[in-house]
Amino acid sequence: MASGKTATTLRLPEEKLRLVRAIAGYENRTLADIFEELALQYIERHKETMELLNIPGFVDECKEGIEEIKAGGGKDLSELDCEGIVKGRKIFP
Repeated sequence: MASGKTATTLRLPEEKLRLVRAIAGYENRTLADIFEELALQYIERHKETMELLNIPGFVDECKEGIEEIKAGGGKDLSELDCEGIVKGRKIFP
């Protein structure tokens, strides 16, 4: 296949498939176009997660943090330095 595309089978509940087909017909689009758009949106939503998982030691550090919290350790939210976390604004007073 020169286009680099491949085929797969999706198993969807009949009601959802019927709705997607209706929308595709209304928008004059193919099901393939709609599912490709959905796949791209799904990938985009998970890019940050994939980037974090690629940081060496990140997953282990998270697991250690969870264990520390379970054991009663960690910090209270009021103890955290939250300056600059959300677009340069303080999240907590």
